[in-house]
This record gives sequence, C-alpha cells and structure tokens, in this order.
Amino acid sequence: MIEELRAKGIRDERILDAMWEIPRHYFLDVAFDEWAYKDKAFGIDCDQTISQPYTVARQTELLEIQSGDKVLEIGTGSGYQASILANMGAKVYSIERIEALHKQAGLLLKKLGIHVRLYLGDGYQGLEKHAPFQKIIVTAGAPEIPKALLHQLADDGIIVIPVGKGKTQKMYRITRKGNQFLREDHGDYRFVPLLPGLS
Repeated sequence: MIEELRAKGIRDERILDAMWEIPRHYFLDVAFDEWAYKDKAFGIDCDQTISQPYTVARQTELLEIQSGDKVLEIGTGSGYQASILANMGAKVYSIERIEALHKQAGLLLKKLGIHVRLYLGDGYQGLEKHAPFQKIIVTAGAPEIPKALLHQLADDGIIVIPVGKGKTQKMYRITRKGNQFLREDHGDYRFVPLLPGLS
C-alpha cells in the first residue's frame, strides 16, 4: 500500500510512516481484512465509509501538518484519519454526528492507545469552545463551506474540505489570511454527504 501511495505522488514521508504504523485492518470489519491494504474505500457501519488510503494521504498532505498543530476533524467515522493525524503529532479534536460510530471509534482508539479528543455533535457547527484551530479537515462532502468552520480557523490556518452537491466533490484547500480566505482547487473526489444535526 505504501509503495502504491508513493507511486501516486504522495511525497511526505511522515504521512507514509504514519500509515505504515497505524494498522488499517483494525478499522474495518474482520471480513475485509484481506482488502485492508488495498487503495480502496470500504463501507463501515451506519452507511458510512472509510476513505481509500490515497484520499486519506492526500487530504493529510494538503493540511501541511506540523507537530503540535491543533486540528479539528469533521466526521470521525472509523477513526482512521484521526489516528494518522495524531500519529504525526497533531492535537486532534474530532466530531461525529452518529452516536454508534462515535462510541465505536472511542473504544477502538482507546484499545490502540491513540489519543484523540472525540465529540458527538453537529460538524456544521464545528467546536467553538476549543477554537481557534490551525487546521480543519472535513471527511464528508459538503454542499457548501460551513461558515462556522471558517470563523474557527486561526490566521494562516488551513481547511481541507470536499465541496459539491453532486456525486463528486471538488477538494478545496482554503487558507485564512486575516479576513480573507484563499481557495485552491485540488481535483475531484467522492465522499458520503456531510449532514447537519445528530443521528
């Protein structure tokens, strides 16, 4: 898997090291163990998915993670993306709207000894009480960029978010410069939709 990611253009060796160290098969149903290290997305509980490794690596690369960065993740899901960020030295705060996934991720990360601050809540609202964040990553397709997330981003901070209302979304990296938000397009991806409220 690591060599495949390297061949697809992932250059940050810290990301590849984290993905080597975090056992992806723990985040999938045991029936998919043999597929865990293929570059494919898979379904998890509650009609959600674990992103393909390339997407995890690419979003992480776009975030330009530095050790000690305070990172907000919208969409805990299986906990895999949060684990990669934590392995790289980020202080990760992760929100999940689906209670069952929130609980499952908490149990798994505790078992693995990975420290991530997990919250059950509405990702559209972010996590105001812990803002500002140096980095924000959204792991579901948003029809538009939630304003609350922009306001919770530190100056010079980065948001990586897939945006679009159709079957595919544009991956944007947004950098805050004072009251300006500079947006870069990094291609098309497919995500489950980002939904408001709790489930």
